[in-house]
Amino acid sequence: MSGHGQTTDTGGTAAGRARRAAALEYSAGFGNEHASEALPGALPVGRNSPQRAPHGLYAEQLSGSAFTEPRSENRRSWLYRIRPSAAHPPLRRTDGGTLRGASFAEAVPDPNRLRWDPLPEPAPGTDWAAGLWTLGGNGDPARRTGMAIHLYHANTSMTDRVFGDADGELLIVPELGGLLLVTELGVLAADPGEIALIPRGVRFRVELLDERARGYVCENYGRPFRLPDLGPIGANGLANPRDFRAPTAAYEDVERPVEVVTKYCGNLWSATYDHSPLDVVAWHGTHTPYVYDLRRFNVIGTISYDHPDPSIFTVLTAPTDTPGLAAVDFVVFAPRWLVGEDTFRPPYFHRNVMSEYMGLIEGAYDAKTAGEGGFVPGGGSLHPMMSAHGPDRETFERASAAELRPQKLDDGLAFMFETRWPVLTTPQAAEAGHRQKGYDGVWQGLERHFPS
Repeated sequence: MSGHGQTTDTGGTAAGRARRAAALEYSAGFGNEHASEALPGALPVGRNSPQRAPHGLYAEQLSGSAFTEPRSENRRSWLYRIRPSAAHPPLRRTDGGTLRGASFAEAVPDPNRLRWDPLPEPAPGTDWAAGLWTLGGNGDPARRTGMAIHLYHANTSMTDRVFGDADGELLIVPELGGLLLVTELGVLAADPGEIALIPRGVRFRVELLDERARGYVCENYGRPFRLPDLGPIGANGLANPRDFRAPTAAYEDVERPVEVVTKYCGNLWSATYDHSPLDVVAWHGTHTPYVYDLRRFNVIGTISYDHPDPSIFTVLTAPTDTPGLAAVDFVVFAPRWLVGEDTFRPPYFHRNVMSEYMGLIEGAYDAKTAGEGGFVPGGGSLHPMMSAHGPDRETFERASAAELRPQKLDDGLAFMFETRWPVLTTPQAAEAGHRQKGYDGVWQGLERHFPS
């Protein structure tokens, strides 16, 4: 597949970036062996590493998995670039700001249910990388286990600055403002209601399509996200592979100082290159970014009775050695019909062996009251493992008395990061001014109905 040729220079106007986003072309299919060249003849034929690569390019393999992992799990891409990645000066430790890394050892595991309002306004000149704010996480990136939950709030595009994460892949969930993600393998655009997945080690720059941008990030240290097995559902349903879009090749031939920031074992390291590392002219492989529209999720639900377990809404899963027990599940509560008879239709009260972080992209969630002091877009809630939760009092009373006619839920889009391990909150999250101090109160007033 052809690509976009040489990209435009960094910076520019929001209108120019929006036009660029609208003109993007993609290659379809999750997990496919994609191939793309931005310059005809740049992709070698019949071999990966010829004696002399076309157009004087350098051949380089980027491996997201060990060489000997099973073919079905192996992630790697061959890149054909203007300069090899090895051509850079030493990296030096740099301040991580509000970005924190595992092992989150300073945190005491807290069994309390927690909820936050959206992040406050960022300082002027805050780009996406500087605007990352860590809520918590678990595991250890050095051992490639666990995950972290970050939020971001930015008001300026990254210029002559590139970010890469050696610790894990990044699942980016925009809530406010669109993002233009300029990666080594090409350019992606992600608006609220879409997600972007950046593989481990792939470098990228984030440009804003609006005046500011806000959203969520799941950093997955373990095995890469994949589509969940469908089991008795059959061959189709949930997130369809063809709806995931990979970028086509687009490169920057820029020779001026560019800061390259790398996250490594929880810390940030920086080096100033004399060129842009986003100089891949052609590539092929399976280690590639994606963008996906959550509204294309094929919701499977009850057509008789009872609310199904929320696992039926899983978009992506990062498996562990225990079948069915994920390091991270990404779940979306997309628009859907409710038709269950003699059924309490919102999610039921429950306690769960998994830890759940829920965020809201737009509208309202059917188990939580919206509005000031409630569950609002850009906010989030954390329910630790075995903490009791479920619909708040207002939702319970409304749903218990509702007339059970077919109902379309189309005014909200919520999601969940679910993990098998406790999410240890950072001190900045536990002490944040935008943390709602009275969250437990939403379940107060649930009256006794059992006769005395």
